[in-house]
Amino acid sequence: MKQTTILSIESSCDDTSAAVLRNDRILSNVIASQKVHEQYGGVVPELASRAHQQNIVPVVDAAIRNAGIRRSEIDAVAFTRGPGLLGSLMVGVSFAKSFGQALGIPLIEVNHLQAHVLSHFIRESDESPVPQFPFVCLLVSGGHTQILLLRSHFDMEVLGQTIDDAAGEAIDKAAKIMDLGYPGGPIIDRLAKEGNPDAYRFAVPHIAGNDYSFSGIKTSFLYFLRDRIAEEPDYIERHKADLCASIQQCIVGFLVKKLEKAVRASGVRQIAIAGGVSANSLLRSELQRIGEKNHWKVFIPKFQFCTDNAAMVGIAGYFKYLRGDFADISLPPYAR
Repeated sequence: MKQTTILSIESSCDDTSAAVLRNDRILSNVIASQKVHEQYGGVVPELASRAHQQNIVPVVDAAIRNAGIRRSEIDAVAFTRGPGLLGSLMVGVSFAKSFGQALGIPLIEVNHLQAHVLSHFIRESDESPVPQFPFVCLLVSGGHTQILLLRSHFDMEVLGQTIDDAAGEAIDKAAKIMDLGYPGGPIIDRLAKEGNPDAYRFAVPHIAGNDYSFSGIKTSFLYFLRDRIAEEPDYIERHKADLCASIQQCIVGFLVKKLEKAVRASGVRQIAIAGGVSANSLLRSELQRIGEKNHWKVFIPKFQFCTDNAAMVGIAGYFKYLRGDFADISLPPYAR
């Protein structure tokens, strides 16, 4: 098999990342995170794009050096075109175009959501297991929640999705209501391990089919705490672990219930998760549970491939390279 070397760049939000893949093998994956947003309780787009400008050159340089290759060995540059923060995307897209033009190599534009799903096909060795088509994947992050049926690398049918907020956004909002800090998801996951998931119940909407809605869960959580704090001002501090365990159980339980329903209807025997929330320990264990119960093969990404990273962009780029699916230099980034 011909050896194809892809340099990939990811800059859709607040992580600047570059990776090098040779075929489907990862040679390097460098990520520079931005701490500046912690004091604001969320990503500030203008600060994110400025940080990407500072990070992009050293990150790409480190990825190439860590891979042990020369620039002349790179066959193509893959980059996240969208969706994401427009200013952040502009930095990565502009750099990829300039790099590709300088070396005279093709460009490959990658959809950020497809990249998350295709991260399951990154191999670190010949023994690395990958899903077989068809399989169902729950893509769940701060900005997106979808159940996808994959028939091939780029044939993805949406079986269900959120009609309002994403699951990750709901978890982060719960953390913000409790003033736990940013990013909220990992903090809730950690505190939930010390709490009782059955301590409280929050309203879960009845949505037809395989679709989700998380705005009502957030409202139920907010009103519950508003009423308790009125009676007991330090209520959150006294019941923090139970609150975290209960809201996490509510959201993850909702995710898994719909997923299981969709997989049964599809008739496939393989399931996977992807996206930032796939790092959540309860979601990972619940996926294993329903997999064992239904005798489904389960694929859970390594933690390093859950959050935004360029390796997932590289694997999507590799499969596009095999199809000769290259991008024109005039293509702009897109936010949605």
